[in-house]
Amino acid sequence: MINHATLTDAVRRLRLGERATLAQAMTLVESQHPRHQALSAQLLDAIMPFTGNALRLGVTGTPGAGKSTFLEAFGMLLIRHGLRVAVIAVDPSSPVSGGSILGDKTRMIELARSDSAFIRPVPSSGHLGGTSLRARELILLCEAAGYDAVIVETVGVGQSETELSRLVDCFISLQIAGGGDDLQGIKKGIMEMADIVVINKDDGENRARVAITRHMYESALHILRRKHAAWQPRVLSCSALEQRGIEAVWLAILDFKTTLTDSGDLEKLRPAPGAGVATKAGRNRGAAPAVCPNRLCALLSSKRYRR
Repeated sequence: MINHATLTDAVRRLRLGERATLAQAMTLVESQHPRHQALSAQLLDAIMPFTGNALRLGVTGTPGAGKSTFLEAFGMLLIRHGLRVAVIAVDPSSPVSGGSILGDKTRMIELARSDSAFIRPVPSSGHLGGTSLRARELILLCEAAGYDAVIVETVGVGQSETELSRLVDCFISLQIAGGGDDLQGIKKGIMEMADIVVINKDDGENRARVAITRHMYESALHILRRKHAAWQPRVLSCSALEQRGIEAVWLAILDFKTTLTDSGDLEKLRPAPGAGVATKAGRNRGAAPAVCPNRLCALLSSKRYRR
């Protein structure tokens, strides 16, 4: 376990990407014990210079949209591209222990077995906005451990999941056809925040309904005011079960990153690393640089992904 005597060594091991140390650091940060909170503040203060280099992605969606299946297919795609992937899966809290129910991780078996992936189920603990109370700190720990992409998956509670958009670079809303949202045409709380809308389960007899739903979302998004002047939100469809359309989602994310980097908007999205984070010094630092790790930069500059 991490304590005052082992803190310096824990930071070193975290920087080496040791998953056991990362898990211990997350447990420490999530603890409500006053002694642990003081130690976690020291830990966060020590790792802050090594944060800000990952691509931060948020995935939310209606219950039954297949988020876990999508994330496993998407995460394995990134690993095949040579990237390291961390998933923070915000689960509903257990009414007995208050901890995470762990449902999402058990549905991502292949991804969980990969040495290039780290999956952490965390309890929402009744925190509003769809995320965990310590989500920002957990993202920073994953970045310090050298992960190229950090994905935050939120509980599917509906329109209130807008807090996630303030934690990530790219906000992805996963939807399904015939889920009731097509009757509304739009879920304003989430849809105004979405950078990319993905309609999952585009397979079998559902494909015709997906095509209709995709058109409705495209029409609705054109009516809304853009979140970023340089980016028109995109609507894509995929079948996570058949692993079709996943690459197109990744290409759209890369295009989003490139477009907002060129416009200067991506760096503006990043809050100061200390904002909302209880470091030992309690001070805010400069804005986290919206740069990418060497592996992601190399991928973006490759001929295949050049625009």
